[in-house]
Amino acid sequence: MKRHLPAAAVIGAGVLWGMISLFIRGLSAAGFDPMQISLIRMGVAAPVFLLAALALKKDLRVRLRDLWMFAGTGIVSIVLFNVSYFYTMIKSEASVAVVLLYTSPVFIMLLSAVIFRERITGVKLIALGLTFAGCFLTAGVSKGAGLTPFVLLTGLASGLFYGLYTIFGRFALNKYPPMTVTALTFIAGAVGSLPIGKPLRTAELAFSSAGTALLCLGIGVVCTVLPYFLYTWGLAKMESGKAAILVAVEPLVGAVLGMALYGESRDAAKLIGIVMILAAIILLSRSSSPETSSKGE
Repeated sequence: MKRHLPAAAVIGAGVLWGMISLFIRGLSAAGFDPMQISLIRMGVAAPVFLLAALALKKDLRVRLRDLWMFAGTGIVSIVLFNVSYFYTMIKSEASVAVVLLYTSPVFIMLLSAVIFRERITGVKLIALGLTFAGCFLTAGVSKGAGLTPFVLLTGLASGLFYGLYTIFGRFALNKYPPMTVTALTFIAGAVGSLPIGKPLRTAELAFSSAGTALLCLGIGVVCTVLPYFLYTWGLAKMESGKAAILVAVEPLVGAVLGMALYGESRDAAKLIGIVMILAAIILLSRSSSPETSSKGE
């Protein structure tokens, strides 16, 4: 039984991340815009990660020449990701938004090839083709759900910014321990969200009712803090390639919730597109697994 706990933890993290549409839709209905939702998520999660780092006695001091790394992970990768992802989910379908988010492995592959000189293999090219074809099919049948060219662009941008966390994080993790990187990332994200998140109006809305306050707490704890700790604990006890495959339950959960709770479309072409993108994720994960490649994630 115990040997299955790491896999269960990673799957649990994916399920919790996949449930974020419940909170985003609720907060949007309460009057929050994507930038305010980003501020809420960062504002709730950052103190928790900071306290965790302090409890573990992690050194949070950063060299001035390394600040760009945390500006990258916290502001570029987290804040811009949040805003573009939340906007896509509000303006389109939750199932489409979460699938477009999972184009991130493709961006990681392309950026890693340029920055780290990682080799693009035949398997990676197949995954790239599957992803683009899947996006075309998913987007092509969802125009009635508000997937305009701009919303498609913000959906792909969420995948890019999400993928950039791996790029910036790789530099930061070469110099700082994981808990330090995480705490400083969310602190930077919270600070970066302040200028765009209308903090006074956001606080006023957040405490306007008990239900709204619970939604704010939920997106920070249920969809950020808990899945991060579950994923980190599980990842430490299994191969990164296997973890990447298991956590791909996130887009499945997002798609199922969107179709089951919000009456989102179930077009055959859309479902085929989702399957193609998930197949690309699995291909990329397996190709970067320690069993099949000399490079870890």
